[in-house]
Amino acid sequence: MKKVAPLEAILWSIALPGFAQLLAGSYIKGILFIFLEFIINVNSRFNEAIMLSFLGKTAEAGETVDYGWLMFYPCLYFFAMWDAYKTSWSNPPKHSYLPFAFAAYFVTLGLMVSPAAVFWHKPVGPVFFPMMFAIPGLLIGGVIRKIVQKKSR
Repeated sequence: MKKVAPLEAILWSIALPGFAQLLAGSYIKGILFIFLEFIINVNSRFNEAIMLSFLGKTAEAGETVDYGWLMFYPCLYFFAMWDAYKTSWSNPPKHSYLPFAFAAYFVTLGLMVSPAAVFWHKPVGPVFFPMMFAIPGLLIGGVIRKIVQKKSR
C-alpha cells in the first residue's frame, strides 16, 4: 500500500470520498466509498441541492433534497476522511478519530435542524447550514481528544 501524505489524503477525501483510498492503493475500499457516495448522493438529490444553494435558491434546495437519504452522508463523508487520514500515517496519532466523529455528529445535527434555520427571513438550506456545524464539531472533537490523551498518559 502506497503512503499518501496526511494533508493530501484529507484534500482528496474532501473532493470525493474514496479518492484518497484509491491513491493509497486500497482499491476495494476506495471503490466502496465512491459507490456509497454515488448511491447516497443520487438518492438524496444532493448535487441538485448544492447547485441550487450556490445559486441562492436555498428554499428550493431544501424542497429538492431527500433528508432520509442525506442523513447518511455526513457519517460516510467524515468516516472516509478519517480513514484516509489514519492510513496516511505509519503510526496514526492516538484518538485521531475524535474530531472526525464529532464533525459527523454535528453536521448530522445541522442537517436535521436545517429546515428550520432561517436568517434574515431566508432559509439557509440543507447545504450551508450543516457545513457550519463542521467547525464546532471538529473543535469539540479536538478538545475531547486532548482531554482523553492527557488522562491516558
